[in-house]
Amino acid sequence: MNRNTLLVLIGGICSLMVAMGIGRFAYTPILPLMQADLRFSDAAAGYLASSNYAGYFVGAVLTGVLPLKGRRVFCLRTSLAVSIATTGIMGLSLSYELMLPVRFVSGAASAFIFVSASGIVLDRLAAEGKTHCAGFFYSGVGLGILSSTLLIPYLNQWRMWEGAWIGLSLFSGVLGLLAWSWIRESPGGQKGRTDSRTADTHVPPPEWFPYLVLAYGLEGLGYIVTGTFIVSMAEGTPGLAFDASVVWMAVGAGAIPSCIIWSALANRWGMVKALTLSMFLQSVGIALPVFRPDPSGFIASALLFGATFMGITTLATTLARQMNPSGGNRMIGYLTAFYAAGQMAGPAVAGWLLSSTRSYHAALLGAAGVVFVGGLLLAGGFRLISGKSFR
Repeated sequence: MNRNTLLVLIGGICSLMVAMGIGRFAYTPILPLMQADLRFSDAAAGYLASSNYAGYFVGAVLTGVLPLKGRRVFCLRTSLAVSIATTGIMGLSLSYELMLPVRFVSGAASAFIFVSASGIVLDRLAAEGKTHCAGFFYSGVGLGILSSTLLIPYLNQWRMWEGAWIGLSLFSGVLGLLAWSWIRESPGGQKGRTDSRTADTHVPPPEWFPYLVLAYGLEGLGYIVTGTFIVSMAEGTPGLAFDASVVWMAVGAGAIPSCIIWSALANRWGMVKALTLSMFLQSVGIALPVFRPDPSGFIASALLFGATFMGITTLATTLARQMNPSGGNRMIGYLTAFYAAGQMAGPAVAGWLLSSTRSYHAALLGAAGVVFVGGLLLAGGFRLISGKSFR
C-alpha cells in the first residue's frame, strides 16, 4: 500500500471515529448521566435516539439520490464540521426539545460521512487491489466507541454530562482535522484491479440484492436496541458491582478487530455465509442479558455485540459494492437508508416497551428475533436466487 492510500485509510478511520464512534454512539454511555440529571424517561430516551436515527435515514436517502460523484470530499468535510459542532451543542442544550433537532442534524451528518468516506476509501483500496483492508477502515467505529468511553468519566468529573459532550467535541475536532487533511479522491483514470485474496469470493447475482437490503434493515431495527440501552440496562440491574460504562468499553474493544476478522472469515468461507453467521451470533448476544443478568452475561453480550455489529456493516457494504462496482456509492446509500429506517423505529418501540413493562426482556427478545430472521432471509434468499450451495 502506498503512502497516499495509507493516509486516506487513516483519514477514513478518523472520520468514522468522529461520525459513528462519537457522533452517534457516545449517546449510549452518556445517556444514564443525562437521565440522572434531567430526569427523563426511557421512552423519552428512545425518542431522542430515534431522532438521531431519523436524521441518519434522511441523510442516507439523500446520499442515494444526490449527484455526489466528484463532490464526495467536499461533502465529507462539510459533514465532519456539522458532526463536530452538533456534538458540542449537545453539551450546551439543557432543553430536551432542543436536543431533538440537534440529534437529528447530527444523524444526517453521520450518514453523509459514512457513505462518502466508505465510497472514497473503498474505491482507493480497490484501485490498489487492497479490498481486504476494508476491515481496518471500519474498525474506526470501535476505536471511537472505546476512546470516547474512556474519556467520558474524566469529562463527567469536569462538568458532568455537559462536559462529556463538549470534551468529545474537542476530541472530534482533532480527529476531524486529520480526516480533512488526508482524505482525497483516487487519481483520475486509476483502474481497480482484482485482489487475489478476494477473487475467489462468490458474489451473489443482482437479484439477491433485495434480500440483502431487507436483512440489513432488520439488522438496523434489532441491533440498535442493544446499541442504545445496554449501558442503562446494566446500570439498572441490581447486584452489578462494576461501573456500567465498562460494558460499553467491551463493545468498543470487541468492535475494533471484528471487521478485520470477519473480512478474513469471508475470504475463507464466502461473504454470504460469514454475514449470515455474524447475524445469528449477534442475535444470541442481544438476548444474553435476559438469561444471564449478571456481570459475565453483560460482558459476554457486549463483546458479542461489538464483535458483530460492525462486522455486519463491513460485509454488507463490501458485498453491495462488489455486486455493482460502478454504482457502489448508490448501493451503499440504499443499504444505509434501510438500515437507518430500522434504527429509527427500534429505539422508539423499545423505549415504549420499557416504559410499559418496566423490563428490558420484551425489547431484547424482540430485537434478537428480528436479527435472527434477517439471517434466515440472507441464507434462504441466496439459495433461492442463485440455485447454488450456500457459501
